[in-house]
Amino acid sequence: MKPKNKIHVNTANEKAKKPGAAVPTEKTRSEDRVTLLKHIRLFHSLTDRELHELSQKVRLKEFRKNHIILHEEDTNSFMYIIVRGKVKIYQIGDEGKEMILSVHGVGEFFGEMSLIDGKTDPATVAAMELSLVAIISRDDFYAMLYSQKKILENLLELLCSRLRESWKKIQMLNFNDAAQRVKMLLLMLADDYGDKTAEGTTIRIKLIHQNMADMTSLSRETVTRVLDKMKNNKEIKITKDKFIQLLPEFDSISLQQRDPGGF
Repeated sequence: MKPKNKIHVNTANEKAKKPGAAVPTEKTRSEDRVTLLKHIRLFHSLTDRELHELSQKVRLKEFRKNHIILHEEDTNSFMYIIVRGKVKIYQIGDEGKEMILSVHGVGEFFGEMSLIDGKTDPATVAAMELSLVAIISRDDFYAMLYSQKKILENLLELLCSRLRESWKKIQMLNFNDAAQRVKMLLLMLADDYGDKTAEGTTIRIKLIHQNMADMTSLSRETVTRVLDKMKNNKEIKITKDKFIQLLPEFDSISLQQRDPGGF
């Protein structure tokens, strides 16, 4: 049985000795916390004064690429909010294959489930790139909810959004056809990270083919083959800055696959 690491924020000296670990930097210490928190969806409705009070309870830490922030089945005592970068939430299957349950970007959070129900974390969380994360303790988390009704309302809204996203993932994995799974994934990513223009919808998050394979339970080769076919059919294109853009032809085909229940 692996040891339980209840607190994932080590001291600065400990981090400096471990490549990949969370490291506080001069840049992190000098950044304006109020400005950073203002762009977090959970706190967007707070006034500057309320954000200032909240900023006194938040610690900022940087996590290097591939560093594990939370381990599956650990007991967590913190809530984590992504200020910069992105993380992946994943589980390891019986055959050792990684399955990505979700990718969280700027403004999103994780770790709240353990704070609410007191149970262990259901998945592992790792940084996909250098990421700046705001960390809130359990006591400050509850004090924040009890004193700020707006934060509680925002949290409930975001948790409902997470539940709907889980329904969509179940629907996606129920598709036997690989192309349908990939198209459903692209639609979900477009809902969360899409930037609509006259030319189409650009998905403003960069994922390698292996990430997409881990999110759809397909092989990397299969995902590559499906994406290549979509490009040849003029359903998608890759922009100059390496984002996937869904073209009008993609929407006309994929809208027929949306669940009639309106998830």
